[in-house]
Amino acid sequence: MGTLWVVSTPIGNLDDMTYRAVAVLRAAAAIACEDTRHTRKLLTHFGIDTPMVSLHEHNEAQRTAELLARIEAGDTVALVSDAGTPLISDPGYRLVREAAARGIRVSPVPGASALLAALAAAGMPTDAFRFCGFLPRKEGERRQLLESLRSETATLVFYETPHRVLQSLADIAEVRGDPDVVAARELTKVHEEFIRGTASAVRQALAGRDLVRGEFTLVVGPVGEAAAEEVVDVASAVLALEARGVPRMEAIKQVARERGLGKRDVYRAVEERR
Repeated sequence: MGTLWVVSTPIGNLDDMTYRAVAVLRAAAAIACEDTRHTRKLLTHFGIDTPMVSLHEHNEAQRTAELLARIEAGDTVALVSDAGTPLISDPGYRLVREAAARGIRVSPVPGASALLAALAAAGMPTDAFRFCGFLPRKEGERRQLLESLRSETATLVFYETPHRVLQSLADIAEVRGDPDVVAARELTKVHEEFIRGTASAVRQALAGRDLVRGEFTLVVGPVGEAAAEEVVDVASAVLALEARGVPRMEAIKQVARERGLGKRDVYRAVEERR
């Protein structure tokens, strides 16, 4: 039986490619990748001629079966994404999960990751952080997600596109009380930039540009003491109503209505307090 290698590739600067990654890609029988045109440029740069197979969200179910059959027959397959570490907001989860379930050896080849690169240079607390991937495209869904994270005290990390970053920063400022944010743009590339400040200040800095370019990783600082105190206060209000005989769900609804919060957020605050 062969091996499934999960291989990290550069997120911008090709010098971040590891010797081990090059060796694994050269030795593999096939390379599963999101976009064969994109990966071909990387392979050409390093003189790698291993055959490629496309693996993306639209064909992952079919390709997974094909690739697993090859591995079980003895082939070694390498999985890459367009940039960075596979599965981190990229395809491949189904392939890795089913390979592991079949007893196939799955081995990572660590390397570049926009998530970790941004965290390392942001200067935000890293003892606890939560990666949330790309923020939803629609405003309502985006704000709903941010509302669900109101009581989260860990550093948050999001990926965002240049044409939505201004709206997302505005929502972060409003929903999370204008926390400190680091907007990491074009990581490891020629125009790499870190924009630091409150969410509203970072938004203002970007809004003043003629055009916002590049992919963003947003590192959002933990909620401040005032926000944390609000969570405790909300939970206390629910528990006080319960002590007076009000059923829990009714107490949650009442507090949510009085404070303009979502019932889910109030429920989470109560659970955290407990």
